[in-house]
Amino acid sequence: MATCNCAYGCPCQFNALPTDGICEATVGFQFKQGYFGDTRLDGLCAVGILSWPGPIHLGGGRALTIIDERADEAQRQALLTIMSGGETEPGTTMWNVFASTMDEVFDPVFKPIEIEVDVEARVGRVFVEGFVDSSGEPIRNPITNEPQRARIDLPDGFEYSLAEMGSATFSTTGPITMSFADRYAQFAHIHLNNNGNVNSAAA
Repeated sequence: MATCNCAYGCPCQFNALPTDGICEATVGFQFKQGYFGDTRLDGLCAVGILSWPGPIHLGGGRALTIIDERADEAQRQALLTIMSGGETEPGTTMWNVFASTMDEVFDPVFKPIEIEVDVEARVGRVFVEGFVDSSGEPIRNPITNEPQRARIDLPDGFEYSLAEMGSATFSTTGPITMSFADRYAQFAHIHLNNNGNVNSAAA
């Protein structure tokens, strides 16, 4: 589940400029199955808190990575390498793309991470005490309050192929602070390797 300060749909998904001129985001990952070399990552979690003073492609970004405290040393190093875009073909994964735009990367934090995401239902929560509290729900019709379903389909996307859209409320503390309500949320199952998107879908 990813959230950002943009309006629903997020202009970045269409190579347009961010809604308010800047980009501030949180993203939570659950590794259902995965490995880095011989190191298994099944069941672990990671969170990124990201901020740019303008459009992402202009750089100047700041990033904080939070790694599941349950990870052993090999798993911690593996997740940090993945999240920083290491050992990846340039420009082929979201981690590598975002890492190339960073001017300041804070020391990683190892904490308990709570993540619950239901992609199909467009609901989720990412919580790390003292750092991030992010929740997502379906976008609702302003007249009837009924949930409205929308998807973004990016066959050649470096982040996902298909994502469900939602509404996010999120706040962060620590070295990067932000607070937003009723902003962009995306929910997706992703399947990536060091060459990019393998076979991703929303559900």
